[in-house]
Amino acid sequence: MYSQPLYDLSPLARLLVVGVLLASGPMLMVYLRNRKASPLGRVHALAVVTLFLTFDLVLFGAFTRLTDSGLGCPDWPGCYGSASPLGASSEIASAQHAMPTGPVTPGKAWVEMVHRYLAMAVGVLIAVLTAVAWLRRKVPGVASRVSTGWASLTLVWVCVQGAFGALTVTMKLFPAVVTLHLLGGYLLMALLTVQVALRGLHDAAPVRSALPTGVRGWIAGSLALLLLQAASGAWVSTNYAVLACTEFPLCQGAWWPLMDFAQGFEIWRPLGVSQDGANLSFQALTAMHFFHRTLAFLTLLVLSALAWKLSNYSTLRRLPAWLGGLLALQVITGVSNVLLGWPMLSAVLHSGGAGALVVVLTWLLSVTYSQNAAERAQAFARRFSE
Repeated sequence: MYSQPLYDLSPLARLLVVGVLLASGPMLMVYLRNRKASPLGRVHALAVVTLFLTFDLVLFGAFTRLTDSGLGCPDWPGCYGSASPLGASSEIASAQHAMPTGPVTPGKAWVEMVHRYLAMAVGVLIAVLTAVAWLRRKVPGVASRVSTGWASLTLVWVCVQGAFGALTVTMKLFPAVVTLHLLGGYLLMALLTVQVALRGLHDAAPVRSALPTGVRGWIAGSLALLLLQAASGAWVSTNYAVLACTEFPLCQGAWWPLMDFAQGFEIWRPLGVSQDGANLSFQALTAMHFFHRTLAFLTLLVLSALAWKLSNYSTLRRLPAWLGGLLALQVITGVSNVLLGWPMLSAVLHSGGAGALVVVLTWLLSVTYSQNAAERAQAFARRFSE
């Protein structure tokens, strides 16, 4: 089944053409819907669409993982050296015949390749945003100078994401690589969120809100905690440890079940085995699940407190509502994954909710700034007068 070389670049040019064609649709739509807007307005609209499609890509990546389609095509970037599963139908049929319950089927191959097509399209859109930023770098105005660095960093990171995607396949779903690939998707969304926020601020009247340094620090700390929680969730999903606990709030009928944290958090090892080659124990899977569940409680408390703090600022009242709604979604889908046996819709929404929270917190950091001494004094005076 794996006689095909892991890397076969022969279909790369055709795949790039597919990516350009797919990306041309959103670009044409943005142009037609924003013909009367300023050039910066059109670029801002394209950045918004690119962020939306990147979010969709992360969701489809979760769907690819949850349907066990990550090795639907066991080489990269094509499928058995072809640009689509149609050209690899005989190889796919042979692999399925050799292993009927294995990772290669026509359906899984299409899921895997559609994910790659979408990734190519997002990469093209990010390259266009970067090119526009550099072409406008000498145009008077703050926006052109601000966006160049962020756009370039985003382009570099989407290339790194492509490398993680390749390694996910060629290293046979190596848990650490798959986890980093998911986190990389969230980071890509964060970088695009910064671009959208900054372009939006400079395309219209600046509306950045001043916040106490401690509150902005709370936002940054919450984002770091959220990314840690997302990493633990990816680790659980990648190692198929979701069903190690099928009760809530108890786990295996106990508040503290038998767990093996040492084996459960051996990072650099193949899927399903420990570093010494032994099969992962059930206690190791339980440790992964229990850690994620415990960290979820802490994350919920910290983000809920942040939403309450932000509700005191009139210019940000919509964002606390978004935080509250997304936290509720995460609780519902997380508990559903445990009690309902990891249903597909709930699992995909759980990954999407984490990504949406990353976007909201990144947006908060992008549209706010720390108060200076004079602003702090004015804020204190207003509160005292009230």
